[in-house]
Amino acid sequence: MRTQISLEQEQHALVKLKAAELGISMAEYIRRLVDRDLVDKSLGADVSQIFGMGSSGGSDIANEPSAVEAAISSHHQQ
Repeated sequence: MRTQISLEQEQHALVKLKAAELGISMAEYIRRLVDRDLVDKSLGADVSQIFGMGSSGGSDIANEPSAVEAAISSHHQQ
């Protein structure tokens, strides 16, 4: 079955890069993500128990777009 989705420009670039690293198509990469998510959900794990356990140390990354970009960039340089 064929499905069309829209990605943000940055998402598209990162998906394309990750798929290339794995030697697979973008479509295959996305299918694997969907499969993994569906399998994880079927295991019945209740992740709500871990909410609020830690502290970000006062980080407000959601309101700081430059911090989000820096975090993404840092993650991909590892």
